[in-house]
Amino acid sequence: MIYADNAATTAMSEAAIARMTEVMKQTYGNPSSLYSIGQEAKEVLEQARADIASVIGANPGEIIFTSGGSEADNQAITSAARFGLRKGKKHIISSAFEHHAVLHTLNRLKEEGFEITLLDVHEDGLIRPEEVEAAIREDTCLVTIMYANNEIGTIQPIRKIGEICKSKGVTFHTDAVQAMAHIPVNVDEDNIGMLSASAHKFHGPKGVGFLYVRKGVPVYNLIEGGAQERGRRAGTENVAGIAAMAEALKEAVTDISEKMASVAAKRDKLIQGLSEIPHSAINGDASHRLPGNVNFCFEGIEGESLLLLLDDKGIQASSGSACTSGSLDPSHVLLAIGRVHDVAHGSLRLSISEDTSNEDVETIISSVGEVVEYLRSFSPIWRDLMAGKKQFIL
Repeated sequence: MIYADNAATTAMSEAAIARMTEVMKQTYGNPSSLYSIGQEAKEVLEQARADIASVIGANPGEIIFTSGGSEADNQAITSAARFGLRKGKKHIISSAFEHHAVLHTLNRLKEEGFEITLLDVHEDGLIRPEEVEAAIREDTCLVTIMYANNEIGTIQPIRKIGEICKSKGVTFHTDAVQAMAHIPVNVDEDNIGMLSASAHKFHGPKGVGFLYVRKGVPVYNLIEGGAQERGRRAGTENVAGIAAMAEALKEAVTDISEKMASVAAKRDKLIQGLSEIPHSAINGDASHRLPGNVNFCFEGIEGESLLLLLDDKGIQASSGSACTSGSLDPSHVLLAIGRVHDVAHGSLRLSISEDTSNEDVETIISSVGEVVEYLRSFSPIWRDLMAGKKQFIL
């Protein structure tokens, strides 16, 4: 089997599994308890907090543990909205191709009377900082732009956007779920006010993540009931999961430059090979993208059929976000960058890792080519295109 859907989730690393098992067996106390085994659990919790903070250039007290990226996104956006409202600020800026954890939260706030500006995304899959700056108003309480897109992998100019927000006195949040541990992230250098991350995207366990909140940025509680996380997120902490997340993150960022270069070389080989398939096109900028992300559209086919036939060949891939799998609608991300419905339906996302071999890359290229040719052989849309009854788009 060739696993090429790391953007959906990653396999836990051996180090993370070992750390999680160790804590589950030996440090099972409640970290809020005063007796020794509870205090031992608290030490594990605080060491993980310090380790995570050091990776992103933060202070330990700025890290809030959550159940994952979606919760972190919800808490960050809701916090900025609630505290903005107290100052009469009800305007939020985001983009049209954010993760649904962001977009759905913004939709809820819109129903509550907030004004939402969704910036257009250009064909290259990048937000223009000057357009962010032009959209900021006196009543803007938040700018939330993802660090890297979860479908097409394009890396946004976060540092420049953060610099603009800082100069305007506007809180800046970034959903860094896809970027964390795949590219360097430093909250100070990037001028980030709040940041969301999820462990299972960098070889940690599912069901655990964190929200970075810069000192001085107010936080609204989504979950009430206890004084955990300095009163900012109630509920007994998942100590074993958090310890495993910290272990996975430390491991992932070790020699990150070398890992990025190795994975990017395989990514570029994939892009070159798939580009040779007639009437295909890469989605988003070919170079300003995550090292392991390749996203293509193939004209004249349906993405679901492509995925099923690739699965038969032992290749695990996706057509977009795992959170929207099963939907018959084309990807909102691809529509945002200008792909028409017919083309967007024929999309393929391949997200590789350092465990993907060069032989795997070769197999993927040949298999995708074979499956695309097979699907086109009985596609009525492809017949119409070849007969000139319809015009090719790609």
